This record gives sequence, structure tokens and C-alpha cells, in this order.
Amino acid sequence: MKQSKELDQIQDQMRPGVITYQGFLGNDTRKLRDIIESDDEAVKRLGLTHRKIARRLREFREAGKKGLSIPVKVEDAYEVRSDSARGKLPCPFMHAGLFAKAYTIVRCLETEGEIIFTDLNIHLIEEHGFYGGRGSAYRLDPERLASELKVRI
Repeated sequence: MKQSKELDQIQDQMRPGVITYQGFLGNDTRKLRDIIESDDEAVKRLGLTHRKIARRLREFREAGKKGLSIPVKVEDAYEVRSDSARGKLPCPFMHAGLFAKAYTIVRCLETEGEIIFTDLNIHLIEEHGFYGGRGSAYRLDPERLASELKVRI
């Protein structure tokens, strides 16, 4: 199926230097429709939904905020820190509203793996099923999120 003109415009907004310096697509040359469909299939294979994944990310973000930029222990399995920079970002899907330049770092104490995500990531996953293009600085692989963060069905 051909990508719509609307998705072409959105994909143009995601290129480096338009909304963010690095953009949202990384080195991924696929059409936006194909990127979203691929991640949607992965989420379905896991028996999850984008909303459940976003809800789990939001839980970590809220826990991290309580630490006021100091890492806090969550569920005896994670160390979480949330912080922010000045400014706000728009949704590249032209969704109303601006999102704080806030990020959260979740470190799994068992594996030592880290996952870094932004408030905008949560929105993009929940509302648009978009996890970032391959090679993107803020790409969040749905399978890794489900495994490391123990997202439940």
C-alpha cells in the first residue's frame, strides 16, 4: 500500500534539523507507514498494546520525577532518574500540544541495561504507535521494552 501524502508530510517533519537536530528516523530509509507497521506487528506478537507499553514508561517517568534528578530504586529491580532541559517540542504528527524536553533513564539492576526515553517518546508510542526509526538516538525497540521493563499483558 502506498504511503499517504499526510504521512509524507509527517515524515518530512521527522528529518534531522526540522523539529530536532538529529530527527526521529535515524538511518532508517523505510517509509513512515512501514516503520509503524513493523513495530505494530512486533507489539501484537508480544500480546501487548502501544498503550500498555506507554503506561509502563509513564510509571517509570513518574517514579523518576519523585527523585528530583537523583536516581530512585523502583520495584527493587530498577534505578530510575528523570530530568529535563529547557524548552518544549511539538509532536511531528502535528498533534496539538507541546511536550517538555524531559527524559528518563531506567537502569535494570539485573542486566545493567539502560533505556532512555522522553516524554515525547511516550506520546508517540501511545498515540501513534511510533517507536523511532532504526538508528535514531531515541529509538525504543518494542521487544526490548517488553523484556527489560517487564511490560505485562
